[in-house]
Amino acid sequence: MTSSLPKAPHPAKWVPTLYFAEGLPFFAVATIASLMYKSRGVPNDVITSYTSYLGIFWIWKFLWSPFLEAFKTKKFFVLLFQAAGGLSLALLALTLPLPHYFTYTIALLAVVAFSSSTHDIAADGLYIASLSSKEQAAWAGWQGGFYNVARFFSQGGLIILAGYLEKHLGITTAWMIVFGGLGAIMLLLSFYHSWALPKIETERHSESIRDILTTLWDVIVTFFKKPNIWVLIVFIILYRAGEGQVVKVGPLFLRDAVSTGGLGLSTDQVGAVYGTVASLAFIGGSILGGYFTSWLGLKRALFFLVCAMNLPNLAYVFLSVYHPANTIAIATALSVEMFGYGFGFVGVILLMMQEIAPGKYQTSHYSLASGVMQAGFVLFGWMSGKIQMRIGYQSFFIWVLISAIPALILSRFIPIRGGTQVPAAAQAAEV
Repeated sequence: MTSSLPKAPHPAKWVPTLYFAEGLPFFAVATIASLMYKSRGVPNDVITSYTSYLGIFWIWKFLWSPFLEAFKTKKFFVLLFQAAGGLSLALLALTLPLPHYFTYTIALLAVVAFSSSTHDIAADGLYIASLSSKEQAAWAGWQGGFYNVARFFSQGGLIILAGYLEKHLGITTAWMIVFGGLGAIMLLLSFYHSWALPKIETERHSESIRDILTTLWDVIVTFFKKPNIWVLIVFIILYRAGEGQVVKVGPLFLRDAVSTGGLGLSTDQVGAVYGTVASLAFIGGSILGGYFTSWLGLKRALFFLVCAMNLPNLAYVFLSVYHPANTIAIATALSVEMFGYGFGFVGVILLMMQEIAPGKYQTSHYSLASGVMQAGFVLFGWMSGKIQMRIGYQSFFIWVLISAIPALILSRFIPIRGGTQVPAAAQAAEV
């Protein structure tokens, strides 16, 4: 007798598009919005402050992640937050011509950020619950691959398109088309996924809200009882001190006029050098950083990973001193910086996976550690614009190198107890 249960969709039908949908709103908030504000003349300190505030939603997502298990299904939340993010991006496009557009767009970007961070939880949960361990391993590369396709599409293709449209249709219309297009893509993906995503019939939600709160409290308490936790927290926060500032100010430096210390690139030129070639270098660095750490072991590799994360920021010092007009020279310098960023970023991911996460609440403690890391990233990103406007680009990039010194020193004293295995997720980490 043939079973009447519908066959689950093949992972090829939904894994690539799911993680493409996970990346799009993140890069819209992290990069595209900053360049849009720069084109519209918003000061650097305002851009970096407000876009950094939006990172708070990725810090605290562990607080509401348990509640998703109590209501509806993972597929329901994936579709809901893809649609909510898409609608918010489309509405953002419509507010750009308004007099108080900045207030409206920041509010809508906050909705996008909340939707994106919550979508991450539901999407990862759906992936884990729908696939066997063997299938999870087989499709892990597709996760990171299509997340980075979203990076290329957003930081490369869309920014190049925005630059082209700025020259032909004007700044406001150009960015209305870009954000409207992003919103339409997210809405289309939500419609597609309503058919393509697997529905997990065995999902049950028996825990009460009180049980969830009790478990959440135990997760937090046991997290702070882990060995050497405060040293590890300080190190995780400091690890991204330099990079958190460069990520926010770097694209603005590329766009700013030469007369104010920038490189004077057009929007499409920024997309070409920063979102394509440099992004490829980031991926290559991430892969090699994983193999390097697997070969040497995290304990011995950590110092070199911190160096790789920060020393390539010398590329920005070079650019701010010599102001090369040659696009190839600029792309090469940025590729060196992004390669080091990808190579070194593996270190903090593995530290959280191997030294903090293991235990009763492995997934929750990794999520909490990621929130701590994101808090440091937000803090340094928030202050970056203020520092840059006070001391100028050249001195700012020197300061970025100096701000990495505490993490370099601390890396020699971090207690490493875990193994050397490099999980697949470390090579596809989002930033």
